[in-house]
Amino acid sequence: MFYLNNICFILNILSVIILPFAIGAPQVPCFFIFGDSLVDNGNNNDLVTQAKVNYLPYGIDFPLGPTGRFTNGRNTADILAKLLGFENYIPPFATAQGRDFVNGVNYGSGSAGIRSETGQQLGDRISLDRQLLNHKLTVSRNVLLLGNDTAAKRHLGKCLYTLVIGSNDYINNYYIPQSNSTSRLYTPDQYATVLIQQYSQQLKTLYNYGARKVSVFGLGPIGCIPAMLAMGTNGSVCVDSVNNAVQLFNDKLKLRVDDLNKNLTDAKFIYINAMEIMSGVLSDLVMIILGSPCCEVSTDGLCIPGQDPCPIRPLHLFFDNFHPPETVNLLVATRAYTSLLSSDAYPFDIQTLIRLKL
Repeated sequence: MFYLNNICFILNILSVIILPFAIGAPQVPCFFIFGDSLVDNGNNNDLVTQAKVNYLPYGIDFPLGPTGRFTNGRNTADILAKLLGFENYIPPFATAQGRDFVNGVNYGSGSAGIRSETGQQLGDRISLDRQLLNHKLTVSRNVLLLGNDTAAKRHLGKCLYTLVIGSNDYINNYYIPQSNSTSRLYTPDQYATVLIQQYSQQLKTLYNYGARKVSVFGLGPIGCIPAMLAMGTNGSVCVDSVNNAVQLFNDKLKLRVDDLNKNLTDAKFIYINAMEIMSGVLSDLVMIILGSPCCEVSTDGLCIPGQDPCPIRPLHLFFDNFHPPETVNLLVATRAYTSLLSSDAYPFDIQTLIRLKL
C-alpha cells in the first residue's frame, strides 16, 4: 500500500511539472485574486504583523527571491496566472500602478479571513472586507483608465475573479480560543453557517462591483497541517475533528454556489474542491514520512529567517507549519484550471468558466 501511494503521489507531481502552460495572449483580459497567505504575494510586507515572509528561505526557488510569498516558489495564484496565459505574475495591490489595475491585481493577505477579527493576534492584515474596498478603488481606476462606466463594466465582466480564503477563520480564529470567542459561541456547524452567510454577502458585493466569472476555492485538509497536528490527533494521522469542521464549511459553500448561480443569472460561480484534490496526496504513510515542515520553524510556525530548508523540497507536503511548497501549489492550481476528476470542480473547472459567453 505504501508503495502504491507513493507511486501515485510521484505521478501526480510529474504530471503537473510537465504540464505545458498556456502560450499566447491571455485567455481573459484581467485576473483578480482575493484571499489569504495561500495567494499573498507581498501585500503584507509593509504591515505591522507577524504574518509576513519577505526573507529567506521563503522564495528560495522563486526567480525574484523572497517577495512575501508564503512558500519556496510560486503560489497558487502565480500558477493560475501562467495557465491563463499572462506573461507576468499578477502584482500585489500594495505595489500596483497604472495599467496593472486594468490587467489585474492580487489583494491576498497573510492571516486574513472572512471575518474581520480573524488573525488579530498576529497584527495587521487585510481582511476580505478590506480587500473588497481595495477592489472598489480598482473599479474606479478602471472607469478613469477606460473612459467611462460602460467600458469598465464590459471589461470587468470578462475577467476571472478567484478567492482563496477561510482557512484562517479556523486556524487563526475558531481554534485560537485564547484570542477569539467563536468556539465558545458556536458549534462547528453553526460557525460554518455564520461564515458562509458572511462570505455570501461578500461575494454579492464583488458581483455588484462587476464580477461575473468567479471561482471560489474550498478549504483544504487543515487538520493535517503541522500546526494542527501539534494539538494531538487521538491516534489518527490528522486531526479529524478539524477536518470534519472544515468539511461542514465546504459543503455549505458548494450549496451556496448553487444559490448564487440561481439568483445571479448573468454571472457564473464555480467551487474548487481543494479537499478532494489534496486527498490523493495525503495518504497515511506519506503524511507520516513527508508531512513535517521543510524548514526549521519558530514558535509562530513560520520558517526561521536565514535557515536552509530541506534539500528535496518537491517531495514535502508542507514548507512550514501552515503552507504547502510550490509542488503542491502546482497540483492544486492545475486541477482547478483543468479538472482531473469530476469532483475537482463544481459545476466545472476554471478553463470552462473563462470560455463562457455571459
